[in-house]
Amino acid sequence: MIERLFATLRLWFAPQRIRAEGSTPDYRFSLANERTFLAWIRTSLALVAGGIAVDQFLTGLRWGVRTTIAVALLAGAALCAVRAVNHWVRCERAMRRGEDLPASRFPAVLATATALASLLVIAIVALGWAGQ
Repeated sequence: MIERLFATLRLWFAPQRIRAEGSTPDYRFSLANERTFLAWIRTSLALVAGGIAVDQFLTGLRWGVRTTIAVALLAGAALCAVRAVNHWVRCERAMRRGEDLPASRFPAVLATATALASLLVIAIVALGWAGQ
């Protein structure tokens, strides 16, 4: 398990190693995989912006609530960024090996967590808990 993890991490920082896996896929698929990676990075950046916005602009919230929401969004951003590169490597490897692309629950988890964070902020603002 640990060995597999380190092998994957090596691919993150030395993507030329992935060329040793299987055969080169149609470049259009590799470029589509890269666009997907960039979309995940944009999502991560949006979560960073959301975390900063909560901390800086929802000053009416109690410090603990505001900090908890901001940290949760920032942690989600970090997780999303790490997941982006991991997904890129796994998809590239699968394409080179002629395997099915890896399935993932991460999009559903990220969407659910983002929706819950949004609903929490809406509830706090709507119920007037801000500043108490």
